[in-house]
Amino acid sequence: MTDAAITPRTEEDKVLPAIVYGLYLLGFTNGLTFLVGLILAYVNRDAAGPINASHYTFAIRTFWLAIAWFLIGFMMTLFGVPLSLVLVGIPVLMAGIAIMGAVSVWFVVRCVMGIYYLTRGEAYPRPRSWLI
Repeated sequence: MTDAAITPRTEEDKVLPAIVYGLYLLGFTNGLTFLVGLILAYVNRDAAGPINASHYTFAIRTFWLAIAWFLIGFMMTLFGVPLSLVLVGIPVLMAGIAIMGAVSVWFVVRCVMGIYYLTRGEAYPRPRSWLI
């Protein structure tokens, strides 16, 4: 027996955002699925409901922020290698490697947190944040 005053909670499909997160995590093995996940997030963001739209926005920002910080770390590593021959570049080299490692961990943690909120059926609380 259903009451007419009680409306059922509308559920959004969780499959596509979960696929985006999965493709991001799989990207560490082949690199290509990062881009496939990004394209899926861009294509589906406008037609998604509010919950999924927050996850797509979060996934898109995660990708671009990770690329930006990874490039900074890579450039520091690239310049640190030749400079390390004269011992001046060792701190720059180490900082670049540390940045790339930290960005990788940050990326995985953001994906896991996105999956956590997605499985609970919640919108990501701060999709435009730099933090987790």
